[in-house]
Amino acid sequence: MNNIVEVALLYHHSSAFFKNSKFNLKKNLTVIVDSDKGYLFGKVLRVLDYNESFENIVIGDVIRISTKKDYLHHLENIKLADDAFIKCKDIVQKSGLNMSILDSCYNFDRSQLLFRFIADERVDFRDLAKELGTTFRTRIELRQIGIRDKAKEIGGIGPCGRLLCCSSFLKNFDSVTINMAKNQNVSLNPSKINGVCGRLLCCLKYENDIYSEIKKDFPKIGSFITGDYGKGKVLSVDVLGRNYVIELEDKSKVVVDLDDCKK
Repeated sequence: MNNIVEVALLYHHSSAFFKNSKFNLKKNLTVIVDSDKGYLFGKVLRVLDYNESFENIVIGDVIRISTKKDYLHHLENIKLADDAFIKCKDIVQKSGLNMSILDSCYNFDRSQLLFRFIADERVDFRDLAKELGTTFRTRIELRQIGIRDKAKEIGGIGPCGRLLCCSSFLKNFDSVTINMAKNQNVSLNPSKINGVCGRLLCCLKYENDIYSEIKKDFPKIGSFITGDYGKGKVLSVDVLGRNYVIELEDKSKVVVDLDDCKK
């Protein structure tokens, strides 16, 4: 038996791929896996036929199918991590660090304790890591994540009425800029262009390249052009409607169809 399994991992707050060569695994079985973070407890999401193309994304091996003892140990880890979370928040508050601790998690054998946090800027947490290491007597990892990462985990409904892209299919976050909204003639009202995370909507990225390509056929806003209608200044363009508005010298406005100009 030789296959690849995708496993949901509490420690990583995501899923990862592991090589399985010993066990008859099925969806929803809980397993113990070995990774660069030590042993981890997880649930099988799917089983895939082995293919060499998976080698670059596999991060470890399946060690065993979990037992009742493993599961009870996992529950104990969750309780201890919750206690560590409360203690860490107290230490951060006393230290005056500008960071918000989100959660904490032990790996399966408690050789490492992970704390995730949000901060508006880069935080020097070296002293905090030392104090946490002394307090919990294990290796400490402090990981800063973005507000979009947190929205991905919580999930929700976007302004479009569908599940959030980040929690349904997006694997990575691309850079989204205000120029993308301007390029698509989207209202710059924050309530219209910001997602539930408070950042610019990820979907502004999806069609931006197409808008940029189509706009090459349009005259630039503010430029002066001459046609059968006379000479005028381009006031606006409607990419989807494939037309643009010109203000003539007598201040009247004319809507010009882009396709008619190409005939």
